[in-house]
Amino acid sequence: MIAKMKKLTFLVYHKEYDAFLKSIRDLGVVHVATKAQGSAEDAGLQESIRLSTRYAAAIKLLQGMNVQPVDNHAGSADRGMDVLTEMENLQQQIQQVAHKLQSVEKEVAQLEPWGDFDPHSLERLHDAGYQIDFYICSDKQFKDEWVDLYNATVINRVGSKLYFVTVIPNHVCADLEVESAKLPEISLSDLQVKREGLIKQNETLQKQMEDLAASAIPDLQAAQAKVHSQIEFSKVVLNTNSLADNKLMLLQGWTPVERIDEIKHFLETEEVYYEISDPSPEDDVPILLNNKGFFRLFEPIMRLYMLPKYNELDLTPFFAPFFMLFFGLCLGDSGYGLFMLLAVTVYRLVAKNIAASMKSILTLVQLLGASTMVCGLLTGTCFGFNLYDIQVPFFQSLKEAISLDNQQMFNLSLILGGVQIIFGMILKAVNQTIQFGFKYAVATIGWILVLVSSAIAFAAPGVMPMGGTVHLVFLVAGLLMAYLYNSPDKNIFVNIGLGLWDSYNMATGLLGDILSYVRLFALGLSGGILASVFNSLAVGMSPDNVIAGPIVMVLIFVIGHAINMFMNVLGAMVHPMRLTFVEFFKNSGYEGGGKEYKPFKNS
Repeated sequence: MIAKMKKLTFLVYHKEYDAFLKSIRDLGVVHVATKAQGSAEDAGLQESIRLSTRYAAAIKLLQGMNVQPVDNHAGSADRGMDVLTEMENLQQQIQQVAHKLQSVEKEVAQLEPWGDFDPHSLERLHDAGYQIDFYICSDKQFKDEWVDLYNATVINRVGSKLYFVTVIPNHVCADLEVESAKLPEISLSDLQVKREGLIKQNETLQKQMEDLAASAIPDLQAAQAKVHSQIEFSKVVLNTNSLADNKLMLLQGWTPVERIDEIKHFLETEEVYYEISDPSPEDDVPILLNNKGFFRLFEPIMRLYMLPKYNELDLTPFFAPFFMLFFGLCLGDSGYGLFMLLAVTVYRLVAKNIAASMKSILTLVQLLGASTMVCGLLTGTCFGFNLYDIQVPFFQSLKEAISLDNQQMFNLSLILGGVQIIFGMILKAVNQTIQFGFKYAVATIGWILVLVSSAIAFAAPGVMPMGGTVHLVFLVAGLLMAYLYNSPDKNIFVNIGLGLWDSYNMATGLLGDILSYVRLFALGLSGGILASVFNSLAVGMSPDNVIAGPIVMVLIFVIGHAINMFMNVLGAMVHPMRLTFVEFFKNSGYEGGGKEYKPFKNS
């Protein structure tokens, strides 16, 4: 469900406005209404956002180094700025050293084939009237006459390449059609010393960075939180309207109804004029989902799509049981469900300091694992084996009580699809009644009568015969409602036309929507088949050896089922979400587009 909101309007004297905002921030319950024009053009805010981005990048870099923290001290925002500057300087130095090292490595690679020599010796030879040139060519390109003509001497041979030099008088020009090598003006030994120095310098810088990672992350996080608080404060200021020549500041916001008494008590101590009112239809009211217990666990799934509008139904409680059931049918292996349930339970018992948001996710995984265990019993699948092949009275009793074959599972998928779609249409009628009035839900109720009566007549002709009097009464009443009251504000001919168009959409769209639920059967079946294939591979590919055989079989079994479980869990999340967000939300008339309630408070 959606928490009820109250609209707040504050009128504050400009000299007291900053203090008032700080008090509101400390209270932490007011969602500030934003103005139509954004706040991105403010230079100070932009600078704060850039600083926040720098902090985020620094924290991510240090956390990625996986260094064990020295201690868990409380962070200091003041030290965080110094740490950021120090870290960015270290980063810059590391990049410069890396660039120099890359350049030296390249020069070393150039000189290594020629060996270690002193470049100054070449200068002395040049002063004596001789020049030495360096060349690279293939074996086939080298000509023996170059030895006599240019005193060519082969220095090294690497693969099919020859490295040679020529020694000729300064006034002679050697015209050789091969690659000429231009070498660095430094010896190989000097380059190697330089490389070692750069490597040590890089190690020193990296050690300094690791020291920061071990001690400075809390300081960076504290500084980032302070900047976030400044950003939120600036946004609130920019969303304030100035009145009476900037003497009065007008601010609007929202708060949940249950926090109104707290707001009133606070405002009684402030020198401020305020009004508290109910939202009007044109207001863009922030959304705070307020589901309890089991339904709260599924709110993250709703947020993956979009939040409802304030005057809409929150569909989270209505799709939650379906989603849980659909996940179990798609995964369809009770062994996988048991593994999920036990793995998360053990993790919760062993792990310490689990965040509250993470606890709800883990609880949801446990519920989905339990659902998979139950749904897997419909086919008897457990890690690719069939439990009902075990001749034990307990499993045989389960087989007789709840076992379904492939045709029955296929039919169950279609029935569940029809039930969820009809349920969605009922919610659509309720939603239309809440938002616009009962007369706008009449046509939807008419289609519900047509579909439900026809489904009952088809499935249970003993209760309501197809084409019988009772069925015809429901059918005619439903069609009249759908055709004659399709759009209450239009004339009868337009309503009939719209009714015909809705009939076409019902005949085509509804069939396609229901067929989409076949994936519940198909995914469970394919996962079970793939699991049995891995079982066969584990048995068939294990060698006939007392020691190696069981080891290979266990490895194939574990790796194969790990892959299959990962793929099927992914599919069991994606496809129920697709059925929820497309088929169910569409037939329930869900619009969405609400913005989340985010109170102005200290980070």
